[in-house]
Amino acid sequence: MNHVLAFDLGASSGRAMLGRINGGKIELEELHRFSNDPVQAGDRLHWDILRLLHELKQSLLKAKHRKIKLSSIAIDTWGVDFGFLGEGNELLGNPYHYRDPKVNGEMEKVVEQLTATKIFGKTGIQFMSINTLYQLSHLKRMDSPLLREAKHFLMIPALLRYFLTGEMHNEFSLASTTQMYNPLTGDWDEELLEAIGAAPSLFGPVVQPGTAVGRLSEAVCEELGIESVPVYAVAEHDTGSAVAAVPALQQSFAFLSCGTWSLIGTEVKQPVLSPRAQELNFTNEGGVYGTFRLLKNIMGLWILQECRRAWERAGISYSFPELVKLASEAEPFAAFIDVDDERFLQPGDMPAQITSYCEQTGQLAPSGAGAVTRVILESLAFKYRSALQQVEELSGKEYEGLHMVGGGIQNTLLCQWTASAIGKPVWAGPVEGSAIGNMLVQWISLGDIPDIWEARKLVQDSFPIETYEPQGEEQWERAYASFVRITGR
Repeated sequence: MNHVLAFDLGASSGRAMLGRINGGKIELEELHRFSNDPVQAGDRLHWDILRLLHELKQSLLKAKHRKIKLSSIAIDTWGVDFGFLGEGNELLGNPYHYRDPKVNGEMEKVVEQLTATKIFGKTGIQFMSINTLYQLSHLKRMDSPLLREAKHFLMIPALLRYFLTGEMHNEFSLASTTQMYNPLTGDWDEELLEAIGAAPSLFGPVVQPGTAVGRLSEAVCEELGIESVPVYAVAEHDTGSAVAAVPALQQSFAFLSCGTWSLIGTEVKQPVLSPRAQELNFTNEGGVYGTFRLLKNIMGLWILQECRRAWERAGISYSFPELVKLASEAEPFAAFIDVDDERFLQPGDMPAQITSYCEQTGQLAPSGAGAVTRVILESLAFKYRSALQQVEELSGKEYEGLHMVGGGIQNTLLCQWTASAIGKPVWAGPVEGSAIGNMLVQWISLGDIPDIWEARKLVQDSFPIETYEPQGEEQWERAYASFVRITGR
């Protein structure tokens, strides 16, 4: 039986998940888990890329100590962020974090220079201030020595893979998140790169999920005392991997990948580049096996995570289950927020930002952790409803329900409220969607599974799927009207 190892790195934590297929079912084991903490250095926010590399090596050592023979490994992470290699392939600094506030305002400058219509028509990607296009434009505008000295641009998984294999390959699903990849030409868009002052020679070819991209290098194997293992490019954007693991048996389905970010959409064969898609600020990110993910990025449980950190700084510690229980006891529909308001993007005192939003919109601000949590979760559920309606409009299809995957489905209150808000069933599972999708592409590449549809059936057979039916639909319908009136969404 082929054991595969999936390195699944999220914006707050990472894990090494071991998987095998046994008796027609997937068996999962968490081999190693670690935090992924941003580091503030001066006035810049960074990822600690070498710490992440260290944790990947610790995972390989744990497999060695367990005498587990790996057939392959692969990495998936969050999108948009990157690092540079310079002369001699030396790492040039720690990669910046997408929440680094220095980039604020850059998107507006680039859009004014190039026009939104041109950028969207070339990339099909949602306009977000965190996109790689604006990060690179900022570096050029500041005359950054990083950009001057760079020889190679690598997205985060590609950078980590380079350290493990010595080979450089950017992958399709990650490249698509940059807003610099042109799906119509199947390559980086040189006009956009040149417009922001980034040399096209930095970027290199883009490979598809399922491509063999090297083996563990001799140096890494000698350091760790292990045998070399093949390394594959999977859908290296964690959402792409999560969608690969959606246990849908019909080819037309709607999904919600729920975690620090929420991403709601559907799979399409060709990007949707219509004026209406641009108007609704939808995105067409790369998927697996010739697909695109027509979706909307929504801020997600980041807002609740930041509230929890703010309360901890004030000396009050809540677990997430405690917050969910408090929310269930709080007054329903007391206030609403637009979770995508820019004030919620940066780290900081998130309860104060929620108070600010409520006061600005003429609402009574929530008081206490339970009330704040309820406002966040109800607002997320309504945002999902709005986005799902837009997905149906753009795709020209009506979906029977919504598949939810990812760590956010452990919040059963959010799952139930989402079903009630959209007025349709929610099918929740699996929790480890990104890691499972990562593994599925490895198994398909190894010949253990014939195709993605057999892979999705295997997921359905292997993991419990919880069904949530709508409740109190009339009450939720009235509250949604208030949400739209207050947020304009």
